[in-house]
Amino acid sequence: MATAGKIISCKAAVAWEFDKPLVIEEVEVAPPQEKEVRIKIVATGVCQSDLYYLLKCMNKALFPSVFGHEAAGIVESIGPGVTEFQPGDKVIPLFMPQCRECRFCKSPKTNLCVNGSAGHIDGKNIESSRITCKGKKLLQFLGVSSFSEYTVVKELALAKIDPAAPLDKVCVIGCAICTGYGAAVNSAKVEPGSTCAVFGLGAVGLAAVMGCKAAGAKRIIAIDINPEKFEKAKIFGATDVVNPNDHSKPIHQVMVEMTNGGVDYSIECIGNVEIMRTALESCIKGWGVSVIAGWTNMQDISTQPIQLMTGRKWTGTLFGGFKGKDGVAQMVKAYLDKKVMVDEFITHNMTLDQINEAVTLMKHGQCIRTVLSVSPQ
Repeated sequence: MATAGKIISCKAAVAWEFDKPLVIEEVEVAPPQEKEVRIKIVATGVCQSDLYYLLKCMNKALFPSVFGHEAAGIVESIGPGVTEFQPGDKVIPLFMPQCRECRFCKSPKTNLCVNGSAGHIDGKNIESSRITCKGKKLLQFLGVSSFSEYTVVKELALAKIDPAAPLDKVCVIGCAICTGYGAAVNSAKVEPGSTCAVFGLGAVGLAAVMGCKAAGAKRIIAIDINPEKFEKAKIFGATDVVNPNDHSKPIHQVMVEMTNGGVDYSIECIGNVEIMRTALESCIKGWGVSVIAGWTNMQDISTQPIQLMTGRKWTGTLFGGFKGKDGVAQMVKAYLDKKVMVDEFITHNMTLDQINEAVTLMKHGQCIRTVLSVSPQ
């Protein structure tokens, strides 16, 4: 392309300060370096993880930055040594990279990658950022920064997808859908005929419901304090819906009574440590499995040892246990084959200029997923 090897000036939503509105600025995006790829972001979802670091987790080292990590785009140019991509490829950036060479990538036991950090959330990687504004480097959140018309990512943090995929839909596969769906099928390993409980019906929770159904669960209990999400949960496969505010008993007791001892599998999709404990204690003793899919790093989790000593298993998941490149391509194909739902997650479509409105919608639980149109295809 004509822009290859040149600095690109474009629009981005810049977070200059914690808990302040994002500002649409003109930024400069440098050409890709060794084993890097510059991409034009076509569409991006607004995820709770972006809001968590923008509005909740008071880490000043993250600012200034460009948030956004759930996206889809087109390769604009490639840096030296890149062999997997060519300009024009449709791609989804990965906050869970996959180099395919390290001991973790070669192991079926994990989706972590030694050579690609899931970090970029401590401010220490700002010197490697390819995005600057007003002469100042901006942190690339999770190594992605999709709230920008262009960004640069490592080759190992990018998945090539089917050219038939609609980018304004499949962008949400880059975080929420894989995280929730994989929490059920990969991490919990939900079995046919089982009973499941999903705590929290945002995009991750609804994807977990969909995963439980795909795995053959016979009963899927969807739990949220917002009853407006219940009809959507039924579309994805929920057989029961529960609002904790409708009960005087602790919700884990309600679950135990509803299921004759507890559910076989529970998935926490909120990022609330109290609900993580509730989800564990909603599981049946002997074999119950509880998966933590919601993110927080501000509190510790705790429970009584007897909850685990009697046979329950407590585990967590990042990106639903999917290896980045392989999992994303697999889920895009499943969507194109009509084996997983994607469109149904998207409740709002906006432009990058409307990003603060999108943040407000998510902050107040008024959307499942807002997709921002960033650049024309």
